[in-house]
Parts: sequence; C-alpha cells; structure tokens
Amino acid sequence: MATRTQTTVVDVAGVVQGIVLVTIPAASTILTDPAHYGLSSAQYGVMFAPQVVAAIAAALAGAGLARRHGTHAVYLAGLACSLVSMVLLLASAAVMHQQNLAYPLLLAATAFLGAGFGLAVPALNSLAAAFHPGAVDRAVLILNALLGLGTALAPVFVALFVGLGFWWGLPVLSTLLLVGLIAVSLRLPMHTGARAAATAARGRIPARFWLYAAFALLYGICETINGNWAQLDMTSSVGAGATTAALALTAFWAMVTLGRLLFAAITRWLPARATFHLLPFALAGVFAIIASLPRGHDVQGVLAFGAAGLCCSALLPLTISFGQGELTGFTTAVAGGVIAAYQLGYGIAAFGAGPLVNAGTPLSHLYGIAVFVALAMGLLSFAVAHRRPPPPALHPAPAPSHSPGTS
Repeated sequence: MATRTQTTVVDVAGVVQGIVLVTIPAASTILTDPAHYGLSSAQYGVMFAPQVVAAIAAALAGAGLARRHGTHAVYLAGLACSLVSMVLLLASAAVMHQQNLAYPLLLAATAFLGAGFGLAVPALNSLAAAFHPGAVDRAVLILNALLGLGTALAPVFVALFVGLGFWWGLPVLSTLLLVGLIAVSLRLPMHTGARAAATAARGRIPARFWLYAAFALLYGICETINGNWAQLDMTSSVGAGATTAALALTAFWAMVTLGRLLFAAITRWLPARATFHLLPFALAGVFAIIASLPRGHDVQGVLAFGAAGLCCSALLPLTISFGQGELTGFTTAVAGGVIAAYQLGYGIAAFGAGPLVNAGTPLSHLYGIAVFVALAMGLLSFAVAHRRPPPPALHPAPAPSHSPGTS
C-alpha cells in the first residue's frame, strides 16, 4: 500500500503544478499591457506554441522514459523543467521593456513549462491510479481537482501581487514551491509497478486510443478558450475591469476544482459515464451564453465562466481514467497520450485564436465557434464511454518497498 507521505506529496504536487501551469496565462493582462511587456494578441497567442510542442513531445516520450528510468524520475524531471520555466519568466520580467530580449525569454519559459507539464502531469495521474487501485476514477478526479485548485489560485495571487505593486511575486512564489517540492520528492521512493505496465505497452497502439485522443483534443480547445482568453474576453467584449476579469478566470478554475470534487463524491448516485455524456452538452449551452453577453454584464460574465468551469471539470480526468481502465496493457502510455492530445487542442485555441483576434474577429465569435466544438465532444463521448470495463486490473498497487529508488 502507498504510504500517507507518498499520497500527500502527490496531492501537493498536483496543487503546485496547477499554480505553475497558469502562472503565465494568469498574467495575460500584464503581458499585453503597453506599460509592461506590450505584446500584441498575436504575439501573446504564439507565445504558447513552444509550450504545446514541448508538452506533446514530453507526454509522448514519458512512457518510454518511465520504462527505462521509472515514473519517479519522470515526475522529478517534470518538476525541474517547471522550475527552469519560472526562472526564465523572472528573467524576462527584468527586461520586459526590451521586447527583443523579453519575448525570446518568454518563448523559452513556455517551452520548459510545456515540458514540465507533459512529464509531470501524466506521471502524477499514473501514481494516483496506482496508489488507489480500487477507486481509480475517484482518485484521478481528486488529483485533477487539486491541480485545478492550483490553477484557481494563480489568478488570485496575480491580482494580489498586482495590487501590491509587484506582479512578478507569483513566479517567485512558484519557484519557491517547486524548490521545496523537489527537495522533498528527491528522497521519497514511489514504487508503482509502472515499469511492467510500460513494458507491456511497447506494442501497437490500440485503435480505440484514438477516440480518447480525439476527445481530449476537443476538450483542450474548450478548456483553453476559457483558461487563456476569459480575461481578455471580459475586458474587450463585456467591458469589465482588470480585477473583474481576473475574478472571472478565478471563477472558471475554482469551479473546475469544485466540480471534480463534486463528481468524485456523487459517483454513487451519478455514474461517471453519465457525467461524461452530460457535461459537454451543458458546456455548449454555457458557451452560447458567453458568446451573447452584452457589455456591462460583468456579474453575468463571472457566473458564466464559473459555469463553464463546472462543465469542464470532470471531462479530462475521466478521459484518462476510462482509458487506463479499458486499454489494458497500455495504461502507462494512456495518460501521456491523452495529455499530448489535450495539449494539441490547447495549442489550437491558445495560439490559433491570436491571429483571428488581431484580424478583427471579436472574442465573442470564438465562443460561438466553441459551441460547436463542445457539441462534437458530446457526440464523441458516446463512442468513447459506450462501455465500461470490469474493475481496474491494470492499476497495480504499489509494490511494498522501503528502499529508495525510482518506480
């Protein structure tokens, strides 16, 4: 059985990784403010291209790296990449008025951020599943709820530090959290039996995996339309102030977190598969509301983005846990593959929307397009989760061991 210390470290790592993941998007108003970095919408969007490429590459490579070096080593490598990202972001803050220097540093920061996400998050999902072999859906939902808690905290910290006069306090905080987490994790053995599963996954990719990947890609588009563009939509389309716009983003990520906890708690009454089918259609309705919000409706905007967070909440973790439960013999690679597809969707929404906005397309129109993406995701959910396998057999309980080492 996993020790309390092991499960606590995995949970804390989820929160920290969530904070780090949203540190850069949460500073979107700083990055696009002419008084600070002065990036255009297109520059801001393209800035996430290295993150997407690195995250996809890292997530796809993660299964092979875990097979050779263990999940623990992959997890630590992810934290190290995230730490480098925060250091580079702080370096860019020192030269933010010199865009020819600051922008390359931001591109490098997002690249390392993507690599850290692509390595650490699949590893954390695999660890959570392995530590709770009898309740995989619930364990993965809770881990991702904690990840969501971190993403919800990041905009709050940005608003706090901006109010205090030093927005860069958030990357400083993220750096300190990562250093502490790495120091604790280095001495902590995490044996999960993942090497055996990874070895079994070296064969041909199951055809049904691509359904999971397609669903994750569509989800990545939907989540990122909210996560990366909510603040700018609130300021440009709804006419809200920067504080209210930050509150809308906080509401989105907070409801992502609360929703994951809620759906984990009510699986006895609302089966995970029913949740998986219902949420995309509810999200389509919320996108329609956001797209039609008139100027001056700040409160309605905050509530709408909160509702979008609730609708997004359970979808990605359930995609991972369903895939790991069904695709036996391929479980170690499922989390990485799903995260890679999710990141591809992230890239489409993150930097694909920038040129459209620069060309004069209102952000409200992007939310109108997102309605159809959510509807497509809802239809695809019936192909992904039309059946559930027997109780998970390929989330082996952690091997009892008291010696340090990798998993």
